[in-house]
Amino acid sequence: MRLSYLSTPRRASQEGAILLEGLIAILIFSMGILAIIGLQAASMKTVSDAQYRLEASYLANRLVASIWTAGPTKISTYGLPGGSSPELADWLADVKNRLPGAENKAPTVVIAGDATAGFTATVTVFWQPPAETEAHSHTTVAYINTNQTP
Repeated sequence: MRLSYLSTPRRASQEGAILLEGLIAILIFSMGILAIIGLQAASMKTVSDAQYRLEASYLANRLVASIWTAGPTKISTYGLPGGSSPELADWLADVKNRLPGAENKAPTVVIAGDATAGFTATVTVFWQPPAETEAHSHTTVAYINTNQTP
């Protein structure tokens, strides 16, 4: 009789241990899943930021290429604000279509220099990603040599 009496309290003290271990395992697994979801959200934000930077770089370089091919007499029509080039108007519309929040802050194009010394074009594009309060920017600076003497 003594043997059954001694084994009963031990069995009673072990009851629920498997349930507790299962709950702890579910908790650890849930924390891992939440961490993976957080990493996924952070990677999606990084990818979209990179996409906006790529678009801004492409747009700025495209305008610099247009300025470069315009010739020395038309380069000054690309300055912003107040530029009158038809290519500039198309480019501005493309910036607003491709970059979020670009309508909040207009791009700037600064043309400095003259036909004898050459021009320096500074193109700055602004955008504001969704759910962010501050605008981002990309600036491209190009020297355009208009002196054709070898």
